[in-house]
Amino acid sequence: MPPVLPMLAKSVAAIPAGMQYEAKWDGFRAIVFRDGDEVELGSRTGKPLTRYFPELVTAVRERLPERCVVDGEIVIAREGHLDFDALTERIHPADSRVRTLAERTPASLVVFDLLALGDESLMDVPLAERRERLAGALSGVRAPVHLAPATTDIEVARRWFEEYEGAGLDGVIAKPPAVRYRPDERAMFKIKHERTADVVVAGYRLHKSGPVVGSLLLGLYDDRGTLQHVGVSAAFTMKRRAELVEELEPLRLDDVAGHPWAAWSEEAAHETARLPGAPSRWSGRKDLSWVPLRPDRVAEVAYDHMENGQRFRHTARFRRWRPDRAPESCTYAQLEEPVRYDLAEILGG
Repeated sequence: MPPVLPMLAKSVAAIPAGMQYEAKWDGFRAIVFRDGDEVELGSRTGKPLTRYFPELVTAVRERLPERCVVDGEIVIAREGHLDFDALTERIHPADSRVRTLAERTPASLVVFDLLALGDESLMDVPLAERRERLAGALSGVRAPVHLAPATTDIEVARRWFEEYEGAGLDGVIAKPPAVRYRPDERAMFKIKHERTADVVVAGYRLHKSGPVVGSLLLGLYDDRGTLQHVGVSAAFTMKRRAELVEELEPLRLDDVAGHPWAAWSEEAAHETARLPGAPSRWSGRKDLSWVPLRPDRVAEVAYDHMENGQRFRHTARFRRWRPDRAPESCTYAQLEEPVRYDLAEILGG
């Protein structure tokens, strides 16, 4: 019975041998419960996602076994590529908007584990057997429900790691074949792409605990010479957060006028762009105010991949300052673009 928290993965640098391998999907993790006409989509935190994806509720009733619990990922594809932005737009308080988006940007469910079937719990069954049972239960399943591809061949996994990024996936998951299902434990392994980029540090947010740096606001110049916000870097010790305030004080601007991101203070800008100072439907009343800096400082950061080629999909990891780089040289042109790959090739059409 819901809620059940999903089994998690810990990051490792290389693909380990002797595992079952799957692609790492970039969507919303979901534990899906079906008992006849009753369907519940549980999120990674255990909260229900059911009302946001009515088209998947219908698909689950039509395509999954009558009584089952499965683990999977909710994704949205556009032009053969995963679109995480379109997925986040589906979390909307208005039911009418949810229904409209369900028709305009329908979601899919990629299933990769089986927790229960009929009256039988499979939580204590080894992964290899769960996978075999899952493949049988989803034999011939049709879109928008898909059986996630899996292999025990490490060379195939390495090829997936290189090729599938072009379809918007962000790495490979390695699962021990004998592992039992362990909710909320990091019993699997994830291998993600990591690259570096030189970025302009053009501001920061304060930390929730006090007047120290919470996150650095990062920018890149586009081909028109406009500094675009591309993400944040936030993983610092408290000691380092305090040091950063002192380091960045000479760049601090008392007036946002003249800053490349001055429009963030205008309410109209919040309606047309996702900006660090804008209200967020994810954060409620969380303070997202920011401290503008003169955009003269360059930092090297590590990132996994870009969302729609415009910004870092996840929080970037600070590596070092780059006093040898001019801010104007920090452009999108330096970013490595993965070779395009059609998502339909992964999901069998």
